Amino acid sequence: MDQGIQRSEAIQHIRSRTPVKSSIDYTQTPVSEIFGINVFGRNIMRTLLPKNVYKSLTRCIDMGEPLDPALADIVANAMKDWAISKGATHFTHWFHPMTENTAEKHDSFLVSGVNEGGAVLEFSGKLLIQGEPDASSFPSGGMRSTFEARGYTGWDPTSPAFLMESTNGKTLCIPTVFCSYGGQALDKKTPLLRSLEALNKQAVRLLRVLGNDEAKRVTATVGPEQEYFLIDEAFYLARPDIINCGRALFGARPPKGQEMEDHYWGSIKERVLAFMMDAEGELYKLGVPVKTRHNEVAPAQFEVAPVFESANIATDHNLLLMEVFRKTAKKHGLRCLLHEKPFSGVNGSGKHNNWSMADDQGNNLLDPGSTPHENTQFLVMLTAVIRAVNLYGGLLRSSVASAGNDHRLGANEAPPAIMSVYLGDTLTDIVLALIEGKKELKSKRGAVTLTFDVATLPDLPRDDSDRNRTSPFAFTGNKFEFRAVGASQSIAFTNTVLNTIVCESLEYLATEIEKLVVGGMDSTEAAEKVVRTTLKANQRILFNGDNYSQEWHDEAARRGLPNLKNTVDALPELLKDETRQLFEKYGVLFGDELNARFNVRISNFCKTINIEWQMARNIAATMILPAALEYQNRLASTIVQTRAAVNGINTSVHENLLRTVTDKISELRLALDRLEAAVGGNGGGNGHHGGEGDQVILAKFYQDEVIPAIDSVRASADDLELLVDDSLWPLPKFQEILYIY
Repeated sequence: MDQGIQRSEAIQHIRSRTPVKSSIDYTQTPVSEIFGINVFGRNIMRTLLPKNVYKSLTRCIDMGEPLDPALADIVANAMKDWAISKGATHFTHWFHPMTENTAEKHDSFLVSGVNEGGAVLEFSGKLLIQGEPDASSFPSGGMRSTFEARGYTGWDPTSPAFLMESTNGKTLCIPTVFCSYGGQALDKKTPLLRSLEALNKQAVRLLRVLGNDEAKRVTATVGPEQEYFLIDEAFYLARPDIINCGRALFGARPPKGQEMEDHYWGSIKERVLAFMMDAEGELYKLGVPVKTRHNEVAPAQFEVAPVFESANIATDHNLLLMEVFRKTAKKHGLRCLLHEKPFSGVNGSGKHNNWSMADDQGNNLLDPGSTPHENTQFLVMLTAVIRAVNLYGGLLRSSVASAGNDHRLGANEAPPAIMSVYLGDTLTDIVLALIEGKKELKSKRGAVTLTFDVATLPDLPRDDSDRNRTSPFAFTGNKFEFRAVGASQSIAFTNTVLNTIVCESLEYLATEIEKLVVGGMDSTEAAEKVVRTTLKANQRILFNGDNYSQEWHDEAARRGLPNLKNTVDALPELLKDETRQLFEKYGVLFGDELNARFNVRISNFCKTINIEWQMARNIAATMILPAALEYQNRLASTIVQTRAAVNGINTSVHENLLRTVTDKISELRLALDRLEAAVGGNGGGNGHHGGEGDQVILAKFYQDEVIPAIDSVRASADDLELLVDDSLWPLPKFQEILYIY
């Protein structure tokens, strides 16, 4: 059967699909009744736990107090009874290894066979607190040998246990950390929790210096927006590149992309909306506070965003969201693509990491209030963030580096690889006035309302500043939006870095202010002086203009800001002495733990490109090239038959087309040969370009040699897509994938 016929049949199959009804009928069951029903949250704990145990556990969660291990048996038994009553048969320690996914091993509550006529179901405090998974096949980054298989998971009581539903039952999932036999962190949660502890310590200290005696604890809060693509499963299954790589390695740009600007916030198609509502229902049950949903810029691209939560909970919930979206999409005959750039020619997907700090009194420490120029506490906190991004911009950039994100960062759709901070006009005026030592604003902007000159329309209050979608790190009212995180990435390490670099700045400011106070200066005056000198020393990071422009790139170079354009350039920031000193100083990552994160991520880059070049070769050689040769043969036969049928007829048009197709086939064959030559025919050049003993050299080889060779194969193949008979083309085209539901 011609591959083009298979494409046609896929389209016919899609046409028969109808929206799938959600398992939840919101007309009968309001959100308030299902939110958190699968979470061992405070309401459940208050009901099932003795009062003293409940208070001890909530103090652990809210104030970071250690939990008495003797209480673990009581908590575990209540957790087991609750889970079994909800239909659970197994439990698992749910953790975040050094991948972008989660891991789980299920154990039954059954502990023995028949006992007096019935099975015995138990779940002890020991099992709750500690598990022993086989750690041999998880990434360790060189921290242990392959034969050193023992690892441990440890209960994180600050993140609630939950029930994950499947077709035939439920599993109790207990969020945990994950470490090696020697206690080294093998996961992403442990460093995040350590960074939150460090941030809390220095933030509270600084608040005390500023005269705030009410706040007892400070945490980082995060609201991660998630972009994603939805495509029909029939198209997905016909694209081996998307199946194996998460993105289309081939595909000519469709006649219509996003240039009409008609998809962004457009009417959501019924089938897509059915998926969204179904997924939201599952997330509500897991206590994930998803709030917004809408069409994104590119066709077939969408976005979901939650309410802000503490960074640890937000990380767990974002990973749950990705898993629920993937599972629910399949239920609806769709596939959810979380790659940063699944389709060339249209926007890629990011994960906007909205970050702030809040105290235990419910105050957002980055809320400027109505008079930000008089809000000393806000200005000090703002200064801490500005200084952190300026001093550690390269490290922040490295936290989002990946092979997938390299397709996105720096293009006119996502922030550039140059880290800069956008404050908006009003805050910029305040900062400049502070630097100049002026108490008054450089310009007084006052409150502005927008009027429409229509009597029935209300006046609208205007924000102090516009938004800047080109900035990688923008202040957006009461938080900073870090736009560079990739859609497929866990937000754990990015927030670990953010927390740690801001922690260092908080300590610096507290120390400098304390010196002046000890010398007899009023704390407010001391804070103003330190803020002024700190802002002046770090103002090079501030930029309110177009981050996409060449003028900014030139200006950034003059300012000395790093421009780490790809993963190979960015990841070495993790190995710098100042990075090691920073993480060790605040107890976030020690010794080999930091090296391990570099090793895992540079290895993942190499593995990704190794998979992609092999996939590109296979598809080009076994699907695209045969289709093109068949078309070439048909053209040649047509010319011969035409000449035989009509003596002396002019077939120059046919011959020119044949010549063009033949030339493109030759280009594709040569490109494939160059790709094979680049990798040396040995699975990625391991024998000639540093091998596994030197991942840095191998990664640079992939970046400089293999990726351009893959791109060359694609360019020739995409040209052929626009020439070869549509009935012969083996791969669903972008003009179909992005628009047909």
